[in-house]
Amino acid sequence: MNRLCLLFLFVVATFQAQVLEVGTNKPFKTIKLALKASKAGDTVIVHKGLYKEGNIRIDKKIVFLGKDFPVIDGQKKTEVLSIHADSVVVKGFKVINSGYAALDDPCGIKVYNKSFVLIEGNQLDDNFFGIYIQNGRNCIVKNNTIIAYGKEEQQIGNGIHAWKSNDLQIIGNTIRGHRDGIYLEFVHDSVIWRNIATNNIRYGLHFMFSSNDSYITNIFRNNGAGVAVMFSKKVTMINNYFDENWGASSYGLLLKEISDSYIHSNHFKNNTSGIYMEGTNRIKIEKNSLQGNGWAMKIQASCMDNEIVNNNFQGNTFDMGTNGSLVLNTFNNNYWDKYEGYDINRDGLGDVSYHPLSLFAVLVEKNPSAMLLFRSFMITLLDKSEKVLPSITPDNFVDKAPLMKPLKL
Repeated sequence: MNRLCLLFLFVVATFQAQVLEVGTNKPFKTIKLALKASKAGDTVIVHKGLYKEGNIRIDKKIVFLGKDFPVIDGQKKTEVLSIHADSVVVKGFKVINSGYAALDDPCGIKVYNKSFVLIEGNQLDDNFFGIYIQNGRNCIVKNNTIIAYGKEEQQIGNGIHAWKSNDLQIIGNTIRGHRDGIYLEFVHDSVIWRNIATNNIRYGLHFMFSSNDSYITNIFRNNGAGVAVMFSKKVTMINNYFDENWGASSYGLLLKEISDSYIHSNHFKNNTSGIYMEGTNRIKIEKNSLQGNGWAMKIQASCMDNEIVNNNFQGNTFDMGTNGSLVLNTFNNNYWDKYEGYDINRDGLGDVSYHPLSLFAVLVEKNPSAMLLFRSFMITLLDKSEKVLPSITPDNFVDKAPLMKPLKL
């Protein structure tokens, strides 16, 4: 009997739900009038056109659909679309020209303390912040294009910004021209998958105090720096591309004060530093490709109990750098293209240990101007001498069984 009652109530609710249409020749001429007339469970369809209605507030559980990408214009004055209800769907809109302010962070689309919101397939152009999830739960941000034109990071917000949220899915978005492409602060148990973040001023992706998250198969190209993971733990990073992140303080991946994380099958190509590690502990870095970087990896003396295993180091100016002499990390079975050893027993592993930290790398770390001597005969002679009689580089900065051939990654 209870099941029959529930089914009856569901059927009644379904028949009661309405479709309200907005447009020039439609029953509602403005979005706000349609939203005011709507009830929870209704669908509001907005047809192609330009809508300048100030801040639009959704405070009911509705499906909000755009047909042929109607444009909602904030006219540089207000936040454009504010969501104050659970289980809202926003799909198919072009949201432009939010206001700009330093205190209240106006956005193209912002979710306020709600759950199960879906923001999918929208175009956001020239907003201060693109999409903002504040204290959200189980929200999905999917297949949106988010573009801004920021020149200085103080004058633009983030493409996708999430604060104090859990169980988010950020999937398949394209973000460029913001301060950070994606920014997470106090965000847990979330996944960032198949996004493309390019030409952002600071980072393509930025973690702060966010743990138990994963980011998988994303592209971070030509940003101020690729990705920063700071003050976090248990972050999984798999099959991402960190490319063309150049600059005096630029990295493919910056790890600062993080622990117990996993970095697997990523591609670091043409960055000032592929991976920069400071205050990191118990990180496993496995089966990654580091190619054509200035520094493949910089591991500062504050790092310990990290394992670097089965990675390819090819075509980097320096494979390793550090700022200290105490090494508390391990290197096992990596491929180093600068390795000149041999494999007599043909087991695929070098019979002679490899010290990836060159003397010249140590000198440049202490005196950056020494790069003027790069490729000089004197430096080549110093490095060859150091390999025969190590004196300055740490003895335990060593891969005891390097691979003779690169891994197929």
